Amino acid sequence: MAVAELTPSSSSYTKTPFQYSSKLFDISTRFSNRRRGYLRPLPASRSSRISCSVTSNEVKAPVSVKTEDPKKSECYGVFCLTYDLRAEEETKSWKKMINVVVSGAAGMISNHLLFKLASGEVFGPDQPIALKLLGSPRSLQALEGVAMELEDSLFPLLREVSIGIDPYEVFQDAEWALLIGAKPRGPGMERAGLLDINGQIFAEQGKALNAVASRNVKVIVVGNPCNTNALICLKNAPDIPAKNFHALTRLDENRAKCQLALKAGVFYDKVSNVTIWGNHSTTQVPDFLNARIDGLPVKEVIKDTKWLEEEFTEIVQKRGGVLIQKWGRSSAASTAVSIVDAIRSLITPTPEGDWFSSGVYTDGNPYGIADDIVFSMPCRSKGDGDYELVKDVIFDDYLWNRIKKTEAELLAEKKCVAHLTGEGIAVCDLPGDTMLPGEM
Repeated sequence: MAVAELTPSSSSYTKTPFQYSSKLFDISTRFSNRRRGYLRPLPASRSSRISCSVTSNEVKAPVSVKTEDPKKSECYGVFCLTYDLRAEEETKSWKKMINVVVSGAAGMISNHLLFKLASGEVFGPDQPIALKLLGSPRSLQALEGVAMELEDSLFPLLREVSIGIDPYEVFQDAEWALLIGAKPRGPGMERAGLLDINGQIFAEQGKALNAVASRNVKVIVVGNPCNTNALICLKNAPDIPAKNFHALTRLDENRAKCQLALKAGVFYDKVSNVTIWGNHSTTQVPDFLNARIDGLPVKEVIKDTKWLEEEFTEIVQKRGGVLIQKWGRSSAASTAVSIVDAIRSLITPTPEGDWFSSGVYTDGNPYGIADDIVFSMPCRSKGDGDYELVKDVIFDDYLWNRIKKTEAELLAEKKCVAHLTGEGIAVCDLPGDTMLPGEM
C-alpha cells in the first residue's frame, strides 16, 4: 500500500487523519512563509511511496476520494493540509476561519454559490473559510467532482473542504448553514406530500444542528417549501435561537425591485424599501405601498394602480416559470445571487432608512401577524449577523388583506407538519395549490 506520514518540524502542529484514494495519510503542516514538513519512516510492513496532494515529482495526480465509511465527513485533497497561524503571525488582514455548511452541495444552485463563497465575494477578501458540503449517497461522487473544481480554482481564502452525507458529521461547529438540498416536487405530487417528505429532511438537519453546530449558527433555508421547512428546522433545534433561522425570500425581493425599476424607467439601484410579506408561494405579497423609487413612494412615481395591484404581483410570482420556458432551466444562478445578498444583508450594516426581506420567526413581531410561524418581513441589520424588524411601515386594507391570506396559508402548513414539530398529529387542509411556477 502506497502510504507515507508527514510530521511537523515543531510540536505546535495539528494532525488531521484523512483518507485519499483508499490510502490512509496522517498529514500535518502550518501556514507560514512556506509549507514545511519532512517524512518520517514507516514500519517495514508499509511502503514508503507517497501519494497525496503535495507537489513532488513522486506524487500521483489527485484522484477522487473513496471513503470506506460514506457517512463520515472527509477532507478533500489539498484541503487536508491544515493552516494554523501562530499568534504572532496573525495580522489585521486575516480573520479567524469560519465554517460554512452547504447542503445539496452537488446541485445547480450550489454550483454557482460555492465559488462565490470561496472567492471572498460573500464574507469579504480577508475572511478565510472552510466549506462543509453535505450530499446524499447518490451524489457523493458528484461531491468529489465539486471538491476537485474548488481545489483547482486555487482560492487563497478557501482553507478547508470536507464532504459527507451524515449531517451530524458535516455540521460540526458550523457557523453558517445554507440548507439548499430538498426533494423537488414531481408530477402528481400534492403540496402536502412535499411538505412531509422535505419536512423529514429538515427535521433531521435541525436535530443535527442542535447537536453539533455552533450555538450561534445562522441558518438560511432555501429548499422548498422554505418557510415551513425553516419552522420545522428551528423546532428541532431548541438550543439554537429561533431568531437565527431564515427562509430565503430575497430572490422574490430582487425580482420585485427589477419590475418596479422597469416600470418606472430607472435603474434598479434607485429602488429601495421593498418587502416581500409572507410565504414563498403564490400567496406572497410584494409590497409597493412602502417601497420607494429614488426616495419617493412608488405610488407617486408609478401612478398605474391597476398595474401595481394586479400585474406587478403576478409578474413577480411567475418569473421563475417564464424563465424555464425561455431557457429550459430553473433560476439556479439568480437564486445563488440572492443567497449571497441575504448573507451580506446580515453581515453588512443596512443603509440608513432602507431594509431587506427575510422569512423569520414571528414571535413578538410588531405587526399583529400570528406567532409561531416563519413569515417574510422587513428587517434591518447592524452587520453583526443579527437583525431587527422594521417598525416604521404602513398598511392599507389592500396590503393587510393580502397579508392575512398568506398568513392563513402558513398556519395551515404548520398544522400539516405538526408531527415534525412536536405539536401532535398532523392535519392537512391546505387552501389550494400555491407552489410557485418553476418549482415543480
